[in-house]
Amino acid sequence: MNAQTHRGIREAIRARIVAGEWKLGELIPGEVDFAEQYGCSRTTVNRALQALAEEGIVERKRKGGTRVRPLPLPQAQVRIPLVREQVEDMGRTYSCEIVKRRTIRPPVPISLNLQIAEDRSAAYLETLHLADGQPFAFETRWVNLATVPDFETADFGTLSANEWLVRKVPFTRGEVELSAISAEARTAQMLSIGRGEALFTMRRTTWLGERSVTTMALHYTPGYRLNFTI
Repeated sequence: MNAQTHRGIREAIRARIVAGEWKLGELIPGEVDFAEQYGCSRTTVNRALQALAEEGIVERKRKGGTRVRPLPLPQAQVRIPLVREQVEDMGRTYSCEIVKRRTIRPPVPISLNLQIAEDRSAAYLETLHLADGQPFAFETRWVNLATVPDFETADFGTLSANEWLVRKVPFTRGEVELSAISAEARTAQMLSIGRGEALFTMRRTTWLGERSVTTMALHYTPGYRLNFTI
């Protein structure tokens, strides 16, 4: 990982905290100092420190600096990276293609999951994520238009639907399921693999208060390994 990216700096600072370079509650160097140490901009350091603050590793106070959090949070927080970040962290070029986009009535299991009335429509999207132009992951997604009405006409450009939602719509909780499945015909075709091959699959549903936002399934090409920090 490039140590000059905000993710690289985040992990470098985290490693120093874990190693005990600063004690619990101790003030750590400021953005200017870290920028000089890592040869990057203050903006990059700010993003790294903000990410650590969101994870509960440090706490930041305006005009009070940044300190190692004196007490751990009551529960671990898991941040699952965007597909684009996963591809770029491997040193490859990310791109995505929208394969199908519809506004239709979802199947009953989806309606029940998202708590959408059976006579209401939702946005459906199929996206192929690519690494250096080769299939990396195939995503199917339903979006509750009552919660995210702008999704129906959104112009994603080079942005994936997942990243668009992360930027535009906050969520307060989510449910994640990780499993291995055998590739059915549609998924095998999209990933250019044989039908029945074993795939790592992530299913995720997110909520904003009591309203559902989206439910999706992400199927990765064979050999994929999920890495994340807790």
